[in-house]
Amino acid sequence: MFLIFADVERLRAIARARPLQLVFAGKAHPRDEGGKEIIRRVVAAARSLGDALPVVYLEEHGVTLAKLLCSGVDVWLNTPRKPLEASGTSGMKAALNGVPSLSVLDGWWAEGHIEGVTGWSIGDASAASDDAAEATDLYAKLERFVAPLYYDRPFAFAEVMRSAVALNGSFFNAQRMLEQYVQNAYRPTGRTR
Repeated sequence: MFLIFADVERLRAIARARPLQLVFAGKAHPRDEGGKEIIRRVVAAARSLGDALPVVYLEEHGVTLAKLLCSGVDVWLNTPRKPLEASGTSGMKAALNGVPSLSVLDGWWAEGHIEGVTGWSIGDASAASDDAAEATDLYAKLERFVAPLYYDRPFAFAEVMRSAVALNGSFFNAQRMLEQYVQNAYRPTGRTR
């Protein structure tokens, strides 16, 4: 269910080489048993990893917490199952705050991703999710690209952050979305007003 926890031993090994911390946030409706189960799995993974890799679950996710997360994390990890990404606005907000994404190529990221420039892809652009291949790619990207860049080449990592703002933040915004809705959905064909 969670791509990041697909191979806990490999995740431990990556975290031994370079420290990682995972931060999850969310809130399930009282009658959303599926949502509650997701939260229980994050908490169980946090317990099983113990001190090897800190995993934090922040309860009562809302606007204030979202604002802090979108501006305060180092990398935005997003692992939807293709083609189920609703819109990806949280990743867009993170990009506006200089946070590069490490994400499955779905939703806006399929269009906004430039490998190693605005962030990193997980898997390929094929139509269907392949959990095993995507998990392998996620771990490889963390181990070979993201963590080494962050820890060993901080100025280069900062350049990826700047590119996330300049390229993704300037293009994926509400103004563009509204203009596209007006041009493509609301104006009848052949009429300008």
